Amino acid sequence: MGNLSDNSGASFLEDVIRNRRTNLNVYPDQSIDAEVIRSLCESIHWAPNHYRTWPWRVAVCTGESRGALGQVIAAALESSGEESARLEKTKTKFFRAPAVIIVGSVPGDDSLTQEENRDSVAAGIQNLLLLATAFGLASFWSTCPPVATQAVSQLAGFPANTHVTGLIYLGWPKKSVPAPDRPLLEPTFIEPTLSC
Repeated sequence: MGNLSDNSGASFLEDVIRNRRTNLNVYPDQSIDAEVIRSLCESIHWAPNHYRTWPWRVAVCTGESRGALGQVIAAALESSGEESARLEKTKTKFFRAPAVIIVGSVPGDDSLTQEENRDSVAAGIQNLLLLATAFGLASFWSTCPPVATQAVSQLAGFPANTHVTGLIYLGWPKKSVPAPDRPLLEPTFIEPTLSC
């Protein structure tokens, strides 16, 4: 039988999980070393993946490419009739962090595989967020507007019909974010029953 107190690795991981926060209060011009970003991206493909479809696609926006991301999304929003105030904000909002990681999920051959691919990519994003926390980075998982997902996918060089599952802001935190109160999650232990 394992004992949590006997395993410092488990204790460290539990601390990282509990300390991860959504935090966009970062230094926008304090760059992140390219090798750190590579390690974060590498962590994505260690997520569980049914039938080994390897659905993850990743692109990194730093420097002026953050503006290109904003322009692409703003153009897609404009074509869908979005009002101008949001368009102007969209063009510049990715400069709020020194790096934005675009994470995509390639389409599956059928609806079930498509869902499983997205689940795997979401699990991979959690790997990235946890590793970012371990590195001392702040992170913010944002979604891509549905009308812009194909344009962003094309900008990132992903295969056609790739779903953009996350736009992950990364940066060095200006301050920490307190843990919110969370409701108790009490598991149900299902007792085995005897069949007649």
